[in-house]
Amino acid sequence: MNTINWTKKARKQLRPIPRRDVERIIDAVESLAQWPDVANVKALSDRNDYRLRVGNYRVLFTVTPSGKVTVILIEEVKKRDEHTY
Repeated sequence: MNTINWTKKARKQLRPIPRRDVERIIDAVESLAQWPDVANVKALSDRNDYRLRVGNYRVLFTVTPSGKVTVILIEEVKKRDEHTY
């Protein structure tokens, strides 16, 4: 079983995003419960994190396996531009 947690920073970054896009982001993040069988995820080369692509937005997260439970921590939600990574 996988657990998904959101940082305060990530929840705050969802506020200015249009509701339609927030719903898509939340649905995509909920699909991370099926880790590692998730589409649109890449490991970031210069960090020990992953990114989930949801349209023009990127969800940055870490995965911490702890026994039978995997904890997925959603760290940031950003619109894709030259400053995203």
